[in-house]
Amino acid sequence: MLKKSLACAALIAAVAAVQAQPAPAAAAKPAPAKVSAAKKELVARVLKAQQPFLENMAAALVQQPAGQLMQGAGRVLQNMPADKREAAARDVEADARKYADEVTPLAKARAVKLAPSVIGPMLEERFSEDELRQIATILESPVFRRYQSIGGEIQQAMSAKLVADMRAELEPKFKAMEQAMSSHLGLPSPSAAASGAAAKK
Repeated sequence: MLKKSLACAALIAAVAAVQAQPAPAAAAKPAPAKVSAAKKELVARVLKAQQPFLENMAAALVQQPAGQLMQGAGRVLQNMPADKREAAARDVEADARKYADEVTPLAKARAVKLAPSVIGPMLEERFSEDELRQIATILESPVFRRYQSIGGEIQQAMSAKLVADMRAELEPKFKAMEQAMSSHLGLPSPSAAASGAAAKK
């Protein structure tokens, strides 16, 4: 409920801010400089070498909402009767897997398709041919590719260690923030809600 209220408030504020902005005056843009065929070829090399990164980014982006829904579903499942919980958990996981199976390939393909028109001009404008050649050489290096291939493991190991190391410091601050937000929104504090649920059990 708290997350929903905060999300609604943020959405309303964002819409109001956009509506309040005056329409930008049309500014005369200088004609883009002609890009050589060699430079375009180097940009294509860089984008091809970055394809796994683009695909992973797209997959993470479209799977994030499913992860958030799964977290919310997990909290609801805890309060379900034990005889119904297992079947409901299987159904929820199946729904999330179906969503991921359907949207992940679409998002990966779309990211690769959009990259030349989004990232390409930025690379063309900000890097010289020689710099692009160096970037392409680094990205195409087998050693660098092997390093990139363990990026997920590095992130997972580091995240786990960081959370474990900071848990004692973070939990009281998070609870204080949660209680303050609940107070501002006129909602019962999370600790009161938890104790009420425990009393009902």
